[in-house]
Amino acid sequence: MGYRNLKQCVEDLESHGHLVRISTEIDPHLEAAEIQRRVFQANGPALFFENVKGCRFPMVSNLYGTMDRTRFLFRDTLEMVKRLVELKIDPSVAMKHPLRYARAFPTAWAMQPKYVSRGPVNQNQTTLDQLPQLVSWPDDGGPFVTLPAVYTEHPDASGWQKSNLGMYRVQLGGNEYKQNEEVGLHYQIHRGIGVHHAAAIRKGEALQVNIYIGGPPALPLSAVMPLPEGLSELTFAGALGGRRVRMVKQSNHLPLIAEADFCITGTIDADHLKPEGPFGDHLGYYSLTHDFPVLNVDRVYHRNDAIWPFTVVGRPPQEDTSFGEIIHEITGPAIPSVLPGVKAVHAVDAAGVHPLLLAIGSERYMPFVEEKAPQEILTQANAILGQGQLSLAKYLFIIDEADEPGLDIEDITRYLAHVLRRVDWKRDLHFQTKTTIDTLDYTGDGMNSGSKVVIAAAGAIQRDLPIEIPSNLDLPAGFRKPMSVLPGILAIEAPECRDQNDGTLQRFVESFDEGHSLNAFPLILLVDDAEFTARNLNNFLWVTFTRSNPARDISGIGAFVEHKHWGCRGALVIDARIKPHHAPPLIEDPKVTERVNQLAAQGGPLHGIL
Repeated sequence: MGYRNLKQCVEDLESHGHLVRISTEIDPHLEAAEIQRRVFQANGPALFFENVKGCRFPMVSNLYGTMDRTRFLFRDTLEMVKRLVELKIDPSVAMKHPLRYARAFPTAWAMQPKYVSRGPVNQNQTTLDQLPQLVSWPDDGGPFVTLPAVYTEHPDASGWQKSNLGMYRVQLGGNEYKQNEEVGLHYQIHRGIGVHHAAAIRKGEALQVNIYIGGPPALPLSAVMPLPEGLSELTFAGALGGRRVRMVKQSNHLPLIAEADFCITGTIDADHLKPEGPFGDHLGYYSLTHDFPVLNVDRVYHRNDAIWPFTVVGRPPQEDTSFGEIIHEITGPAIPSVLPGVKAVHAVDAAGVHPLLLAIGSERYMPFVEEKAPQEILTQANAILGQGQLSLAKYLFIIDEADEPGLDIEDITRYLAHVLRRVDWKRDLHFQTKTTIDTLDYTGDGMNSGSKVVIAAAGAIQRDLPIEIPSNLDLPAGFRKPMSVLPGILAIEAPECRDQNDGTLQRFVESFDEGHSLNAFPLILLVDDAEFTARNLNNFLWVTFTRSNPARDISGIGAFVEHKHWGCRGALVIDARIKPHHAPPLIEDPKVTERVNQLAAQGGPLHGIL
C-alpha cells in the first residue's frame, strides 16, 4: 500500500516505463528547469538526473507531470481516500453500503502518524551549498527549493495534532543570506504557518521549522492540500500514502519525518527579515524582491540514498497543474457540504489559479418569482470568498445551475458563453475594493492589496453572442486590430501603457454611445497584442485576468453609479494591458534553450522525449 520512500517510487515508475534516466551531466542553473518545462509540455516521462553539475545528489522531476501518472502514484489509495471524503460528507452511507466503505477504515488508521526512535533521514549531515542549486529562471534571486514540505507545530500546543505542513518558497542562497547559515522562507497570506508564526511572536520566542525535501510522493501533495485550520496535513499524507507517517522523536526539537530524503532544521526569529526573490512564479511573471522571514539554519540532514525532487513553476499549465486537478478530484464532492447551495467551484489554472474562480450555485428560495435575478447566488459568492485561499480570487463568476442543468464547470468556453448570454451589466457587477489579493499578484495597489469583482448571472437569455466584427467599426485614434476571441468577446489593441493613469480606458469607453454596434459584444478587452490574446483560450485567460485589477481596470460604455452601485448600459471593457507597476513576464535564456535543443537532437539523451 503506497511507497515507503522516494527511492521506491522512482524504481516503480522506471519499471513501468514512466521514468527515464539521464546520465549526461545536467546543470541545475537554468538547464534542468528548462528541460523539465519542455518535457512537461510534451507530456513526457518523469526524469531522473543521475549526474548533476557541481552536486553529488541526483535529482528527479516531473513525477506528477500527467494526471495519469499522478493517479498511478496513488493507485492503491486514491479510491479509499475518496470514500473517506464521502463518509465525511454523509456518515450514514457506511450503513447503507457497508462493503463499499469497509476498506476505507484501514486507510483512516493510516492517518495517525507514528513516532519512532530513528529513521533514514538523519543518517548523514551536510551543508546548504552541497545541495542541488536549482535556479529556474534567468532573473531568479538565487537557488530555490521548489518541492518543500515545511513543518511547524503550534507554539501553544506542541505535537502533530496542531501541526502545519505547507509548501512555501525556500531560497537557499543569494541576496543578503549568510551562506550555509540562513535561508529565505516566503509564505503568503492565508497560509497556516502564519498562525504559528504569530503565536511565536506573541510569546516572544523563535518558531522551530523543519523543511523536508523528498520522502514518499504523498508528502508534497499533502503540503498543498487545502485542509481546514487545525487539521494536520500529516493525516492526509498517511491516508494518501497508504501507511502511517513515521516521525523520529527529537529532544527539544521538532520531530523528523523518517523517510524524507533531506531535512533542513532551524528557527525563525520574531523580527528577522531579509530580501527574498525575485522568483519566477506560477502566474507567469516574476514575484519581485520583498522582505520575508529568515530561517536560521541549525542542521541539514540527508539519508544514504537521498534523491532531490524538484519542479518548476511558471506560466500555467505546469506540473503543479496536476496538484490542482487531483485535489479537485478528491475534495470537489465535499464542496456542497462546506458551502451550502454551491454545487461546484473551479479555480482556473490557465489564469494563474487565484485571479479567476468559476462557480455554480443555486437559486432555491424564490421559485415563484416570474423574472429571476441573482439573489441567493450572491450570498453563495460571499461564502466562497470567505473560504481560506478562495478569498484571494480577483474575479468570481457564479451562475444558477437551473439555467443550464449539466453544464460542466471545466468547459470554460461554454461557461463564459452561458454568463455572457445572461449577464446584465447594469445589475450583475459587485465590487470589493481595498481588500486582499494573492501575494504574487502585482496588478493591485500593493502587496496583498487590490480589489475583487463578483459577476453573478441568473435568469433568461438576454442576447445572442456575435463572432463577426462589425464591418463599419471605426475605432478611436491609437486603437487597432479588433479580433474576435470567443463568442461575445472582442480584443482590441490599445496604446502601450506608460502610466496607469493615462486615461486610455476612459477615452475608449467615452468614444461610443449605448446604441453603437460595438455593444453587440458584451465583453471587450484592451490589450497589448490582440492576435496573441485571441490565438487560444489559455492566452485569453492569462492576459485578461493576470493583467487587470477590477476596481481600476474595469469600465464600460454608458457607465453610471446609482446608490454606490456601479454598472454600465453598454459593453463591459477590461483594460488588460501590461502596466508599468506590473512584474515582468518570464522569458527563457536563449543560450540555455539552444543547449536543451542539442540534448534533444538525434543521439542526445532527450531525443524522442522532446
